[in-house]
Amino acid sequence: MPEPLDAALAEVRSLLLGPALTRAVAAGRRRGQRPSVVRAELRPVALKAGPRLQIATSDGARPHTRNVAPGPEAETAVEALLAEPFGNWHVETTERTVQLRVTKSGEAQVHRSAAPPAQDHPATAPPSRGHRNDPPPDAAPGGHDRAKEYLLDPGDPIFTEIGGTAAKRRQVDAFLRALVATLPAGLTGPLRVVDLGCGNAYLTFAAYRYLTRLGLDVELVGVDVRDDQRRRNTELAERLGWAHRVRFVAGSIADAVVEPAPDLVLALHACDTATDEALARAVGWGARWVLAAPCCHHDIAAQLRARRAPAPYDLLTRQGILRERFADVLTDSLRAGLLRLHGYRAEVVEFVDSAHTPRNLLIRARRTDAAPTAAQRTEYRELVGQWQLTPRLETLFAQLEPER
Repeated sequence: MPEPLDAALAEVRSLLLGPALTRAVAAGRRRGQRPSVVRAELRPVALKAGPRLQIATSDGARPHTRNVAPGPEAETAVEALLAEPFGNWHVETTERTVQLRVTKSGEAQVHRSAAPPAQDHPATAPPSRGHRNDPPPDAAPGGHDRAKEYLLDPGDPIFTEIGGTAAKRRQVDAFLRALVATLPAGLTGPLRVVDLGCGNAYLTFAAYRYLTRLGLDVELVGVDVRDDQRRRNTELAERLGWAHRVRFVAGSIADAVVEPAPDLVLALHACDTATDEALARAVGWGARWVLAAPCCHHDIAAQLRARRAPAPYDLLTRQGILRERFADVLTDSLRAGLLRLHGYRAEVVEFVDSAHTPRNLLIRARRTDAAPTAAQRTEYRELVGQWQLTPRLETLFAQLEPER
């Protein structure tokens, strides 16, 4: 039930300045208003000079951290943040968690819950050896580092907005880890990203949040065939204050207009040949990096059912369940092979444990513009020839006109 905003903010103020605070985050924006910073995070820290309230803010490009003393200095800083038109507050104390969302009508939707048991909190590590006045962003009360379980904290306010199950968050976190392993260290300059088949845009928003925290200037486009998804996701981007950098278009993966061409292409669980369309668009754009987690593999499976396996491999396809699993492996092997023939270094890796999703493989590719070797051409042609296959990606590549 909505509550008066002033009363809800007064409750937040008391928690921010109280002795039980462990962490608080403010983000998003209210309807028709924009705060001076896109995000603020507060937490108590212990310095040699004594206890301080650490306040880390970001304008979307650069973070700024300061440590204020308890008393009037902290009160003034907190009052200034509460006066900002943030759309969401997430406050954690040792006793409870309070989540506040400002509605379109300017009222407060408040969710209160008890703090999780102590054993559920991440374990602490030895004290930080960083600069004494600049504890790491994940410093816990007392000056200790927290062992990080997620690249994006599950308590991050964006999850209040975008929702998603715990399983979905684990998949997104695993995808982000693969992304970190793919992008080169020290990457600078603008980064244009497209998320093909973005659906509810869990990955889109999480990727933007994480990449901007790395200090990158990110422009991100989400593509989905449903216009209602485009409208929903656009409204979310506006509430989060990101609409100037995160936008959505309605259209198919094969035909959606995305300009300028992206540097990085993402596709999480695009079904069947939609993954092939995503890979073909990426190559057509000349994307520098591609991360695609395939979903079902019906196309090659149907081709295997339509003809007898070459000798001596009939045992691989005689049983339906084995044929389906073999089709998965064969499809992604051919996709990686085709990417190598088109100037990419490609590998297939496991990006999340199979206990969380059976669709846990990731095709990770980096453009090298290296010409394929004769051996690479031969091994691909012999494989498709022996099995009498016509991979969808091969057909799409044959039709490809570069979009760079």
